[in-house]
Amino acid sequence: MRTPRSYIRFPIAAVAICFMIGFALAACSRQSGETTQPPPTESEVTLKFYFGGEKKAATDEVWSKVSEYVKSKGLNVKFNVQFIPFSDFKAKMLVMAASGDRWDMNFDSNWLSYNQMASRGSYMALNELLPEYAPHLYSKYQEQGTLAAATMNGKIIGLPWTMKMNERPYVGWRADLAEQAGIFRKPDEIKTVEDLDILLHELKDAYPNAKLSRTPPLSLYLVREEWIDLAYHGLGIYMDDPKMTVRAIEQQPFYVESAKMSKKWNDYKILNRDASIDNENGADQWRNGKLVFTITSHEWANADPGFVDPSFRQQMSLIYPDKRYINRTALANVLAINRNSEHPDRVLRFLDMLEVDKVLYDLVQYGIEGKTYVLNGEAAEFPKGMQFLSSNYMEWESRWALWKPQFLRPTPTYPGDFWVKEAEFASLPINVNSPADGLFISEDNVKDELTIRDQVADEVGKPIEFGLAIDVESEIAKYIEKQKAVGLDKIIADTQRQIDEYMAKER
Repeated sequence: MRTPRSYIRFPIAAVAICFMIGFALAACSRQSGETTQPPPTESEVTLKFYFGGEKKAATDEVWSKVSEYVKSKGLNVKFNVQFIPFSDFKAKMLVMAASGDRWDMNFDSNWLSYNQMASRGSYMALNELLPEYAPHLYSKYQEQGTLAAATMNGKIIGLPWTMKMNERPYVGWRADLAEQAGIFRKPDEIKTVEDLDILLHELKDAYPNAKLSRTPPLSLYLVREEWIDLAYHGLGIYMDDPKMTVRAIEQQPFYVESAKMSKKWNDYKILNRDASIDNENGADQWRNGKLVFTITSHEWANADPGFVDPSFRQQMSLIYPDKRYINRTALANVLAINRNSEHPDRVLRFLDMLEVDKVLYDLVQYGIEGKTYVLNGEAAEFPKGMQFLSSNYMEWESRWALWKPQFLRPTPTYPGDFWVKEAEFASLPINVNSPADGLFISEDNVKDELTIRDQVADEVGKPIEFGLAIDVESEIAKYIEKQKAVGLDKIIADTQRQIDEYMAKER
């Protein structure tokens, strides 16, 4: 409806003056580097996010600032950011989903609850929403070709991270303690489990009362055998098997070897007595000096571990350097939108802003300058008096799914061009993409069998793997029979069918 002339109060000259003043103010704003944005025209909503790990002290304050910032850009949202300890994460997410709880977005991974959450329909399909509300992020996925890994039955149900890296195992020990005891190794001298076994016995002899290790050697045998773990209930394939035959890990000869080595380590107290039940964060134990030995990855072999004592030093060695190892899947760190979310469009708009807005990225990743981080050139560093474990926000857990290589700053943990080198390492000939990457294995046909298989693995398999078996071969034989009795053949057949169908489509 047009406004009647009798209601126009301002003379034309006054309007012109107001226009000139507004123009001048806008020009000043642009010169100062600030931008003025119209206030949000939509109603305010609160987005509830779940991340894995421990909530840091300044988290709520930071995300309040995030809210202020995105509101200034037209996205009218507040954030309710919650954290679940990783030791409880998988179980709690599955329970919340089964109970029909409402939230908007959560962190997940193929090493956590993603596969089960996805197979149970707990995550929203984003085929239409993603390109509409997050076009920049969608374009990045199209460029990288990573959405296939998060697609099940034609539905996009996850938002993978956009990093490239490889987590092939490195073995590491406290070099300062080793050298004090006269124990020396050349760089990358430890190449096999047998080399490592000798070193660990020397360290235990030197420090008989120390907690040496909480990690059994099974992951190292997987490297030696070029075994591809499907991250699916203990099933895998051998890398050089052209038929991609699905096998149960407990039936493989290397499983017996690993169990025997674990028993040897357990008997000699190389493995901590509480190793099988220790749920404390292993990385924190390493930083705190509670462990003398660790099995870690290329990332943490080269990153600053954040030791609480500057006198602590680590030495790392690449295990089985002549063996191929698969690169991390796009689902190693992933975000997902809950099927009951009432605001998926706003979640996606937020994630799209994060893809292109460096100011927002700094705020989400590093927090409030001067309070949770300080800038040293381009590097984000801890404020004075803080370090990794005492940080009030920076280096928060689960941030990995939100990493953007175009915006990552050097940090005390990841200095300089760390991530460039990480991507270069992942591109070496010994590091390859899994032929099964992008395959999503559905549990629909074997849910009951998988539930029981997991229970048996926890009750019988886990003690074997941690060296608690008395007669290794006999107990593994019984374990194999128990797994067969609860439907292993059906599980393998169903998994093989899905792999065969996937490979046929890929060809």
